[in-house]
Amino acid sequence: MAAMVAAVSGWMTLRSPQVASVEMRHAPLLRTLQFSARVATLSRVDVGSTLTGRVARVAVAEGAQVRAGDVLISLETDELRAALAQAVAAERQAEATLQAARATLRRVQQLVAQGFYSPAQLDDAQRAADVALAQQGSVRAATAAARARLAQAAVLAPTDARVLTRDVEPGQIVQPGKALMSLALAGPTQLTAQVDERFLDQLQPGQKAAVVADAFADQRFAARVLSIAPAVDAQRGAIEVKFALEQQAPAFLREDMTLSVEVETGRRERALVLPLSALRTQPSPTTATVLVADAGRAQERTLRLGLRTLDAVEVLEGLAEGEAVLLGNSVRPGDRVKARAMPWQAGQPLTRTAPSSDAGSAMSNAMGR
Repeated sequence: MAAMVAAVSGWMTLRSPQVASVEMRHAPLLRTLQFSARVATLSRVDVGSTLTGRVARVAVAEGAQVRAGDVLISLETDELRAALAQAVAAERQAEATLQAARATLRRVQQLVAQGFYSPAQLDDAQRAADVALAQQGSVRAATAAARARLAQAAVLAPTDARVLTRDVEPGQIVQPGKALMSLALAGPTQLTAQVDERFLDQLQPGQKAAVVADAFADQRFAARVLSIAPAVDAQRGAIEVKFALEQQAPAFLREDMTLSVEVETGRRERALVLPLSALRTQPSPTTATVLVADAGRAQERTLRLGLRTLDAVEVLEGLAEGEAVLLGNSVRPGDRVKARAMPWQAGQPLTRTAPSSDAGSAMSNAMGR
């Protein structure tokens, strides 16, 4: 009798249809986000002339690094130097006039004290000295203005920067208010990206990122999430994310260059990993059901889920290592099954091949006929 039961049990096992499955194993799990970003700088400034004049020399080219105070553009200065020389001569004349007026005032004061001059003459001498002093102040101001205008003939870099654009050439007539150069002020290079708001819950400041430029695919460099904008762009449904470089910016980086960024948004060094395709129902983002091969039958299990990637999910509760989770939708709870393990690991596609013919399938076919 026992032999018959065993034979029947073995026959039923062989008769059970083979179902593709994955065997639960612990493995590392990494979740990333990939999107495009652009190179930005902390700030930019347009520089130009405060005078109307002809350009004598342009000292820098586009892309040049400049230091604070470096000469960028020089205007012709012949008229300005002549005006300064005239102002200096007028200042010297005013100084001589003042000295003469003060000498006259001293002599009048002595003569008035001796009774030779009247107080009215003293008032006239004092008034003449005051006028000479005022004239000296006026010509000194004119001289300072002439020096300032001469200094403005040289357009200087306001701070350490890189020349982005140059819209001026020697011989060109320039006027105040027109931008002649655009500078990117020196500072830590940053990247900016517009990220779909659906992924906002995965991003937070400090996360690591790998960056690569299409033209320099073999020169990856590291960055980190610096900040996440507090508001969402309603028109694009995106949020601005800024990245800071972890080391000095590569020499090939250019302002507004397009880059590819991959942000590490989650990592588990050792997780019980399951392919997303094995989930049957998902009542909530953190729960799901699967079918497990248990004692030759398909049994339904409810799982509690953790970290999720594009193709895999972390199982926190409901499964143990070594259990076989069935794939596909052709099996129902309670059906007899024979699990056929499929090779799979997170990050690689899951391929299902047709089961090979064996004794079980041959017997099932015979019973069908």
